[in-house]
Amino acid sequence: MTMTSAGFASASRSNPLNGSRPVLITGGAGFIATNLAHRLLCDGHHVVLLDNLARDGVEQNFGWLRRRHGNRLRMLFADVRDAEAVSRAVQGVGRIYHFAAQVAVTTSLTDPFLDFDVNARGTLNVLEAARHCPEPPAILFTSTNKVYGRLEHVALRKTETRYEPADDGLGRMGIDEQQPLHFHSPYGCSKGAAEQYVLDYARTFGLPAVVFRMSCIYGPHQFGTEDQGWVAHFLLAALRGQPVTLYGDGCQVRDLLFVDDLVEALILAHAHIGRLSARAFNIGGGPSQTTSLIELMDLIAELTGEPSAATYEDWRTADQRYYVSNTGSFREAVGWSPRVGIREGLQRLHAWLVNAHAADRAASPSPQVAL
Repeated sequence: MTMTSAGFASASRSNPLNGSRPVLITGGAGFIATNLAHRLLCDGHHVVLLDNLARDGVEQNFGWLRRRHGNRLRMLFADVRDAEAVSRAVQGVGRIYHFAAQVAVTTSLTDPFLDFDVNARGTLNVLEAARHCPEPPAILFTSTNKVYGRLEHVALRKTETRYEPADDGLGRMGIDEQQPLHFHSPYGCSKGAAEQYVLDYARTFGLPAVVFRMSCIYGPHQFGTEDQGWVAHFLLAALRGQPVTLYGDGCQVRDLLFVDDLVEALILAHAHIGRLSARAFNIGGGPSQTTSLIELMDLIAELTGEPSAATYEDWRTADQRYYVSNTGSFREAVGWSPRVGIREGLQRLHAWLVNAHAADRAASPSPQVAL
């Protein structure tokens, strides 16, 4: 797709409310991007979204943002793989949040070329466009815990409902950034390659850039599918009275981070990017915000008043039995820590799904989950 140059010309003017340049968000109608855009617009910024609207639900997100914020929001209908469109999009912006991505391990297994083109080449398009600007904008790139691979070397013990590290210290703190990179799956490779380009452009070219290696994010405007957004997907299945398919034994553990807490971290990272540049941070709920799949199903059953049903299949490629973020590095750098607990976050997501009638939207006959 090509973007509308007239729309960008209007958005590229300085923000009269705060004197700053507009903010560009790639993948701007996605779940996290929508929440971030709303916060920035409420704070008085002009925001430019670049998105090809390829994912389910993103058109609703864009419509919601447009209704709420009107002309201070500009939408560029373009694909991050289109280097010319990306080059035009970055002109005049002061900072970039780069979310545009192919987000599913399953898709990367069936179409590695698509996965590479979107995640690696698309990110390189953003970096090159930013590098050649007269005033290069700062970039925050969202990566994934999948860059650490399956973490097979981490010794685990299994309880009735979850896996836990055999090392109590690791259980208290989580996985930190000293964990060696070990890409697994084409998705892990493409996101890992992309983040390494981001870090190197900061080191080699002096481009202000930082990386977030994110764990499981959830919250309003998330349209969970069988491949991505498993917390919302579980809630949607419960609301529809449908079972979910669990791959493995359901005792896999993740740390959950409510999207409002992530948005705060994203804004803080850009505010301090001068001293954070060329660094990667693990971002998630941390050890205090963990759940296994079957534990989450029990929480959802408490919330909805209905038992959750599940079927089981074999383990999936590259699945991690245990991943919990150690967010200490980012906390020490900027003073950030999550505030929304899992129960409160689930209640807020549940209320949004019900109010938005998201449970009535199209879904697969047997919802599945990919972590």
